[in-house]
Amino acid sequence: MDNSTEAAAPDAARLQGAYRRATIIGGGVIGISWAGLFLAHGMDVVVSDPRPDVEKLVLDGLEEVVPGLAALGLPTEGLTGRLRFEADLATAVADADVVQENGPERLEVKQEIWRTVERAAPAHALLATSTSGIPATAVARAMRQPERLVVGHPFNPPHLVPLVEIVPGERTSPATVERARDFYTALGKRPQVLHKEIPGFVANRLQSALFREAVHLVAEGVVTEQELDDIVTASIGLRWAVAGPFRTFHLGGGPGGLPHFIEHLGRAMEATWPGLGSPAFDEATVARLTEQARR
Repeated sequence: MDNSTEAAAPDAARLQGAYRRATIIGGGVIGISWAGLFLAHGMDVVVSDPRPDVEKLVLDGLEEVVPGLAALGLPTEGLTGRLRFEADLATAVADADVVQENGPERLEVKQEIWRTVERAAPAHALLATSTSGIPATAVARAMRQPERLVVGHPFNPPHLVPLVEIVPGERTSPATVERARDFYTALGKRPQVLHKEIPGFVANRLQSALFREAVHLVAEGVVTEQELDDIVTASIGLRWAVAGPFRTFHLGGGPGGLPHFIEHLGRAMEATWPGLGSPAFDEATVARLTEQARR
């Protein structure tokens, strides 16, 4: 993660021009994190959530994210001065330049949300869902203009972690994708457009694959949770944070690069794939994991 002030500095002209007002749907952990980031970049923010205690939840949550925003070099003085709350969704999006939805991960709920948003939001508004697994194609079937909707999936917490996966649906327009890329870039994020929809997108799939093997190794008694964490942070975690897996192996291949690596070590690696674990969260495995996590 790049925590430099330069990387996080707001692009004031772009944000204050095209993206001055944002509506955040859902005042949970992701919504609070987005709200803090948007506010720190000088945007007016409306949070829409029907829960009666949402104001307290969001304000308390914003207090917790302030140190992280300040560490990025973003202004946090009077952070909530441009924040307001509106339970009625149609009213909340009526003046929005950007709508960032973080509702429940249920297709029917998201479809109902976006039916309302599409009817009430301005025609120029950028419409993005933070869903971590539901494709834009499925959500947008409820919309009259499916070309307007795109997935803008952050890696939690979005106010700190640079990645935003932009995932267009089958009918998302190229213009919407480019506007989403422009918006998240202006926030100091590192947006990555996926070329096709896939369940879980990319970062979560990679995380899940590594965690599956981690659970297997701990469940089999090969290592403890702490020992596995130490192995990751002292080896591949360091490498991948700098270069990622493909670049790492390309560099590891010497002058011949990745082709040389695959030729000399790839087959041996491939031979280990069938032996990778396929654990389940059965009672015994959960008990072992829980007991070690509490140490």
